[in-house]
Amino acid sequence: MQKTLNSLKLEFNSFSYFYRIILSVLAVVSLMIFIWNTCTHNVIIASLKVNYPHFEQDVFNISFPSDSEPIDTENFVTEDDPPKDEFDNDIPSEIGNHDYIVASGDTLSSILNQYGIEMPDIRQLVKADRHLYSLKIGQKFSWTLNTDSQLQRVVWEVSRRESRRYDRIQDKFKLSVLLKTGTWQRDRLTVVVNGSFINSAKLAGLSNSEISEVIKSLQWQIDFRKLRDGDYFKVLTMREMLDGQRQQSELIAVNLRSSGKNYYAIRAADGKFYDRRGSGLTSGFMRFPTIRRYRISSQFNPRRSNPVTGRIAPHKGVDFAVPIGTPIFSVGDGEVMVSKSSGAAGNYVAIRHGRQYMTRYMHLKTLLVRAGERVKRGQCIAFSGNTGRSTGPHVHFEIWINNHAVNPLTARLPCMRGISGEARQNYLDRVNEALLQFNSR
Repeated sequence: MQKTLNSLKLEFNSFSYFYRIILSVLAVVSLMIFIWNTCTHNVIIASLKVNYPHFEQDVFNISFPSDSEPIDTENFVTEDDPPKDEFDNDIPSEIGNHDYIVASGDTLSSILNQYGIEMPDIRQLVKADRHLYSLKIGQKFSWTLNTDSQLQRVVWEVSRRESRRYDRIQDKFKLSVLLKTGTWQRDRLTVVVNGSFINSAKLAGLSNSEISEVIKSLQWQIDFRKLRDGDYFKVLTMREMLDGQRQQSELIAVNLRSSGKNYYAIRAADGKFYDRRGSGLTSGFMRFPTIRRYRISSQFNPRRSNPVTGRIAPHKGVDFAVPIGTPIFSVGDGEVMVSKSSGAAGNYVAIRHGRQYMTRYMHLKTLLVRAGERVKRGQCIAFSGNTGRSTGPHVHFEIWINNHAVNPLTARLPCMRGISGEARQNYLDRVNEALLQFNSR
């Protein structure tokens, strides 16, 4: 050791005075960074102890990262699908298994990849119709899957007048262009809540799909399950009529009044809803449920097959190899739907965010929230563990959109971004037009 130190000293002295100064400064800066990181880590752990003094002490005895090994490929999460409530049961889907509004920067592959649709299917879709390279903001996609989790049918609403349908025939897709010949008219409906919100809306003439759109438009502002008798809302729609029959509709704007307060949602040119000032209505999400991103021990894979049985056993989330006792955070504002111990999932938490989104956190050690509790984005909801069907410490994290699991690493998450620039002025013109129609007799 002494010889090594002497050699380093001679080597250091061989440098010029200028370089010796530079090396000394770098060494001091590196030492300060190391000390700062260590103190920051201790402050985080200490703050957690202060916030949750009533939990057992060993929850803070965090294991070394080397203890966090990849999950055995035979250990699949078999927990039931996320819990549903009366709205999920009373408003069945009328347009297939899933739908999506094209946003800025979207491509066909980026839209479908987050739902686990494989590239061979996407390539076959494009072969059937090269126009799929030219998606526009605000256009709508819907699709269904077969029993093997493969695309069965895709519908692309190019405009109000034209839809394109792609049906699977073996490994290829057949294109059918559907031109609509009905006439479009703008309608205004007023719904007064009397008992069930959904029944009141149906009695006023709204269809299941229109009710679903109303709920989605204001899902971050109000809990529709808690509306009271006498609350009311006004709805503006564009409806296509053919031979006196309604063919389809598009929600334009909603004005809901509850407990003496008005809530507004107006559709912009991008197909999304904003308030009267053009501010976003959604609540933003964090990408990961931990302070930092940990190593991924198992990827999202809706078509993963069991190596023993050969049967499809989907892995509906992402496994992060985290040490036992790692704080787990809610990625967004929401309501805890489940907080319990449940078989293969171990201790787990399910949180509903608005109406479209749900997240689940599994194999936890200690649960810090209860069912029915409201949580905020970034709130610590649990500490990670190794419970349930698990061969190593980790957290299994899922994101569900419209009751369908999506890839947490690539999913298009909600954000609070509003409208700016020229688009905002165009939007405000829409707002003024909607307000005039809401207030007209």
